[in-house]
Amino acid sequence: MIRHLVLFKLNEGVRRDDPKVAEGVEAFRALEGNIPEIRFWECAWNISDRPIAYDFAINAAFDDADALRRYVEHPDHQAGVGLWREFATWVIADYEF
Repeated sequence: MIRHLVLFKLNEGVRRDDPKVAEGVEAFRALEGNIPEIRFWECAWNISDRPIAYDFAINAAFDDADALRRYVEHPDHQAGVGLWREFATWVIADYEF
């Protein structure tokens, strides 16, 4: 199995309640059940107030690297990424478990 972790940082001045952000969150929440390669899916806002913390996280799992690639290339995923590019940056880590 492959764990796919993504941590998002909202751009300076962007707030969680911005309508574009809400649209981006909904786009990622809707991926579960719409992309068959997803085996496990969590996404949520960070609750820590530490200055080094990121704002939003995705924790997902896929059977293998090919399944992860199909997810990354899926049009629904790409649409969500396009939304997030407008208001955030992110880092990822993919590892076997």
